Amino acid sequence: MHPSAVPRADRLRRLHPHHDAAEVHISHAGFGLRNFDRQREGVKLAVAIGGVGLGEHEAGVAEGDEVLDGGIQTTGDIGCEFRGSARWAAAGYLFLLGCCVRWVMLGGMGTGLKTLLARASPLRSGDELAGVAARTQEERIRAQQELADVPLTRFLDEPLIPYESDEVTRLILDTHDAEAFARVRYLSVGGFREWLLGYETGSEALRALAPGLTPEMAAATSKLMSNQDLVLVAKKCAVVTRFRNTLGLPGRLAVRLQPNHPTDDPSGIAASTLDGLLMGCGDAVIGINPASDNVASFEHLSKLLAELIETYAIPTQSCVLAHVTTQLRAIESGVPVDLVFQSIAGTEAANASFGVNLKLLGEARAAALALKRGTVGENVMYFETGQGSCLSANAHHGVDQQTLEARAYAVARAYSPLLVNTVVGFIGPEYLADGKQIIRAGLEDHFCGKLLGLPMGCDVCYTNHAAADQDDMDALLTMLGVAGVNYIMGVPGADDVMLSYQSTSFHDAQYLRQALGLRPAPEFEAWLESRAIAGTGGRLLTDAAKASPLSHRLLDSAP
Repeated sequence: MHPSAVPRADRLRRLHPHHDAAEVHISHAGFGLRNFDRQREGVKLAVAIGGVGLGEHEAGVAEGDEVLDGGIQTTGDIGCEFRGSARWAAAGYLFLLGCCVRWVMLGGMGTGLKTLLARASPLRSGDELAGVAARTQEERIRAQQELADVPLTRFLDEPLIPYESDEVTRLILDTHDAEAFARVRYLSVGGFREWLLGYETGSEALRALAPGLTPEMAAATSKLMSNQDLVLVAKKCAVVTRFRNTLGLPGRLAVRLQPNHPTDDPSGIAASTLDGLLMGCGDAVIGINPASDNVASFEHLSKLLAELIETYAIPTQSCVLAHVTTQLRAIESGVPVDLVFQSIAGTEAANASFGVNLKLLGEARAAALALKRGTVGENVMYFETGQGSCLSANAHHGVDQQTLEARAYAVARAYSPLLVNTVVGFIGPEYLADGKQIIRAGLEDHFCGKLLGLPMGCDVCYTNHAAADQDDMDALLTMLGVAGVNYIMGVPGADDVMLSYQSTSFHDAQYLRQALGLRPAPEFEAWLESRAIAGTGGRLLTDAAKASPLSHRLLDSAP
């Protein structure tokens, strides 16, 4: 093993200054322990040979103890210097014989955070592809046990990606709110999980805590939680945002109306939009993924949506999901833009692969704010994310995909967005192989985003080459509804004919609202009633398509 792979003694002493019983000496030949006081309670050393070996004890080491997979590993002929009892000499002799040796510093120097988080993650194909996943379920459980004892403060002292080389890491650490964090700074990851689940921990406490949490803290905690835990805690987190209506209020569920068309045909887009509005969808945003990413196409679609919203006084917002640079050029040309969209990721290198950086996102937000198109608020950004984006860009730095996804939420949080959407199953089975992995990832993403103070939605979706089906999506949709997701997607027939993936339909949104007693955004709900589309409480009128003059006028006005 190269010496650079071994945690340095100075880092050990900085992270755990009370653990001063041992000094680690590193050279190209191996490791040496000097001044090891076996009678002190401090750094505990365990040596494993072939999986079972010498474990830590009060008065030294004894044979036959099981040792956690992980930590500092090396194989081959290693020269080591030991001073102390005959048992240490015997251990050194075994090293010199060239046995396979595994060292695990328990407590003081345990497994590095990057490795520990990856091995503690529930199984997913992306982590296996990256070579960071636990090799066995036993190893995963052991890693989760060790992770539970990690102090939350360690995430501030041990960045997963170097501060000097990654602007997302700098953003996370430079904007950390120590005062907000003070309430839980004494807790371990496991203790924080218990605190979150407690009856006494409510929405106000979680809202106040959010600026004091880092994405790594949220991701680590999620790895110790069951699906039920993720639902329960997320339910406590109410995140409210505003532009032309109010999103995220308790008891409300909004829907992004997604009228994509493979050729950006205005008539096709108008028909899909009408279908969604008559089904009570569109309060989150009417958002189009354009087939062509250029200023001319963007301008055409933006003006189409702006005219629709203004003509019928719909209290919602529009967004054409082109690249942020296209949107900036369009704003400079006078195009009416409500929300600025961009896909983001959890590392500087991954964002660079998207053609963005933090400075550019700040410029885009400032440009949108300058237009002053919001009527009830100024949340002007819309971000989309997805587990596996960093790995697909070869920009993961050996970090597991769920932790990287949480780091993307730190990027989003910096710009006070109206909407954040985890497109959970869109990237494909290389990253989330089947329905079970997609369900777990969707719940994790929603939990982490809400805990960090974000207005989380979820595109409950999959691609046709994944081992998943609509029953899996129904299960995730229902759990997210219970968890208080801010919004979901509304796609005609649940089949996006432009992006070629399976999502949720307008009918799915109605199912969730009826089953859980949820209602549209209040301003949008009032508009539905005024247009004879829905009655009191958001319940759709069965003859809405005939009764509402909106249908004929909208189709007639389509270019």
